Amino acid sequence: MTFSTSAALQQAVALHQRGELAKASQLYAAVLQHDPNNPEALHLSGVLARQRGDAEQAVELISAALAGAGDKAIMLCNLGAALQDLQRHEQALDAYDRAIALQPAYAMALCNRGNALRNLGRFDDALESYAAALRQKADYPEPHLNRALVLQQLARHDEALDAFGAALSLRSTWPEALHGVAVSLAARGDAEAALEGFDRALQRRPDYAEAWCGRAVLLMRVQELDAAAESYCNALAVRPAYARAQLGLANVLRAQGRREEAIEAYEQASALGADAATVGYMLATLGAQEAPGAAPVAYVATLFDQYAAKFDQHLQQLLHYRTPGLLVDALRPHLPHADGLDVLDLGCGTGLCAPLLRPLARRLEGVDLSPRMLDKAREVDLYDALYCDDLTAVLRSRPASYALLAAADVMVYLGDLVPVLQTAHAALRPGGVLAFSVEASAAAQGFTLQDSGRYAHTRGYVEAEAARQGFSIAALEASVLRQDAGRDVNGLLVVLKRSA
Repeated sequence: MTFSTSAALQQAVALHQRGELAKASQLYAAVLQHDPNNPEALHLSGVLARQRGDAEQAVELISAALAGAGDKAIMLCNLGAALQDLQRHEQALDAYDRAIALQPAYAMALCNRGNALRNLGRFDDALESYAAALRQKADYPEPHLNRALVLQQLARHDEALDAFGAALSLRSTWPEALHGVAVSLAARGDAEAALEGFDRALQRRPDYAEAWCGRAVLLMRVQELDAAAESYCNALAVRPAYARAQLGLANVLRAQGRREEAIEAYEQASALGADAATVGYMLATLGAQEAPGAAPVAYVATLFDQYAAKFDQHLQQLLHYRTPGLLVDALRPHLPHADGLDVLDLGCGTGLCAPLLRPLARRLEGVDLSPRMLDKAREVDLYDALYCDDLTAVLRSRPASYALLAAADVMVYLGDLVPVLQTAHAALRPGGVLAFSVEASAAAQGFTLQDSGRYAHTRGYVEAEAARQGFSIAALEASVLRQDAGRDVNGLLVVLKRSA
């Protein structure tokens, strides 16, 4: 009986479509034994290799198919998908562009092109590519979901929720869309609805590790620590090497006062690839490592991104936060004589200092590490410019630019004050003022990293380093800055003056 390549291919495709991958693979291999350059068998063998998780082989096989058959849109689209699996996003984008040049109305290629653009950080172009896919196929759920994910990255959560809703209207039980809704609701500060969203996603997909983690973050935020630990453990049960879940569990154990278990959990998180600086910092708060000179940038940015939606309410209602008003009252008598000052709000957060600084300012700028906090600061609409950056980098880039630098509740994430004092001195004009708060340390000297994850400084340390960096002390006042767990947090309000 003679071997029929076309019949074998037809049978292999049918098996492939039914999910019988092993049998389909055998038939594709048989076709290629008889016809090693058969483009369809090479292409479909590549598609199957990608389904099995071998993206390298998929690229090799589909590229061979294209070499034999010339450019075909479907082959280029599948090549792009395999390249994206390998994080080769520029090459993937090229493959999608070639597919669309051949077939401009190819909705899948347009959608996948959007994914490549998203991975390259070209968010506006990605949104347009998803829109183009939907113009070709309005009932295509994937572009709605992927568009929502881009909007979520841009912190445009109301629009993201609409896009997730459009995806769910076409596929009502889609776990990824349900999870996306929960993430955006959490970012907007609607914890109760977000928890319900995570639970809905987990009902549909119990092995959804990201949803277990998102749920745990919210539970920890409302101090339901046992439930948060259980949720992190569920994430680890379905993905044992999940560094995010292991780090989260360590944070819960630390919050519960289970020191030895927390240390072990942090060490496991480090072994799984969690951010080494963050893990080291948290171990230092437990006394298991030497404290660094400052909190890691990634730790601070993530911490405040998580709290942005409810930050003001949490500080003012629960912690009775008073630092901005106290600090501005302390600095006001020492300002340079001018009608309007150039002012930089260091670690501006959501803009709590802005209403107090704006009347003093000709130009008011702010800098913060947290993109989501800055989104809230923009809503205040009192800043002339906002920068998402490390404050010392901004100060270093603007010599002799400011008359006033203010930092309310910022130095608590900086132990060693020398770098910020040096760069602040350079950024101030002669006679300029640097005002900041610190938590007061009961230690004999220097600074200490507290178990809260915040630094405390001694009066002597502040005085000595200020003088060493060329400042005179205009004011240094003891004050209660806020409360924590019902207890007063004592601090110092510091006003320094650059020599005229």
